[in-house]
Amino acid sequence: MAGPERKHDDAARAAWLAYIGGCKQDEIAQILGISRQSAQRLVSQALAAGLVKVRIDHPIARCMELARALQDRFGLEICEVVPSLDSVQNSGQAVAQATGDLLERWLLREEPLVVGLGTGRTLRAAVEHLPHLDCAQHKIVSLTGNISPDGSTAYYNVLFTIADKISARTFPVPLPVITASAGERTALLGQKTLIGTRALSARTNVRFLGVGTMNERAPLVIDGFITPADQQRLRDKGAVGEIIGYVFDAEGQLLDDEINSRVSSALLSPAPPGPTIAAAHGPDKVPAIRAALLGKLVNGLVTDENTAIALTA
Repeated sequence: MAGPERKHDDAARAAWLAYIGGCKQDEIAQILGISRQSAQRLVSQALAAGLVKVRIDHPIARCMELARALQDRFGLEICEVVPSLDSVQNSGQAVAQATGDLLERWLLREEPLVVGLGTGRTLRAAVEHLPHLDCAQHKIVSLTGNISPDGSTAYYNVLFTIADKISARTFPVPLPVITASAGERTALLGQKTLIGTRALSARTNVRFLGVGTMNERAPLVIDGFITPADQQRLRDKGAVGEIIGYVFDAEGQLLDDEINSRVSSALLSPAPPGPTIAAAHGPDKVPAIRAALLGKLVNGLVTDENTAIALTA
């Protein structure tokens, strides 16, 4: 999205924060990641464009109301909701673009950051949306293994994609997402070359993650990381979703199962210390997203309007 339409979106966001959210210009600037003068200019543009009446006359206003509702309900630090389009696939592109825009805002910060990246279709599309950026001050670390069960590069791991887009140093995890056994996981993670990467993943300033389902379209099964028998056992224990390979139930609690003891990813724990943002949407993912929010496995969300409505129902 570019040109006048993008400008109207930004103006509508600023106007909603000012007239409905009750935010001051300094607060608007902080939320949108812009200067105070730019925030003032956006509100003025919204007035000049006729967007401000009794309500904000723009589709983004409904999305911002839903975002505020999700933040209040689940205690989120960050939430962005984009308008749903004519199909789940097209809505996914909108979610990916919004996620890419959010990631870009972090990468444009001058202070050095450690950015953690998970995996998933939406997150990969978000990274593909990024322009080429000169941000050598940052470090980008993979939060999960980069190797598929057959030894090839995991297709939806995004670290190698972002390496072609930006100048920052990247730190992969040359391991399978799920190892053959808990013992193998311990041995592999004990390698000297991985100790630094693991330490780096533990001190990320921000994380971007995907959310996977445990239904018949479960990525872990489709991509061969677990067997259908594993999946059935996990579902019998109440599994509804997974993040970077860790499987959890409807309350967002990690399952007591040997699969979780074999995951080579960075640790996933409730109430993460920094922004941990999930990019996910679609009716089949609502149970997994809701569970991740309830369990405080993430404290940020980028999604679409229809998914947000389902989550607030």
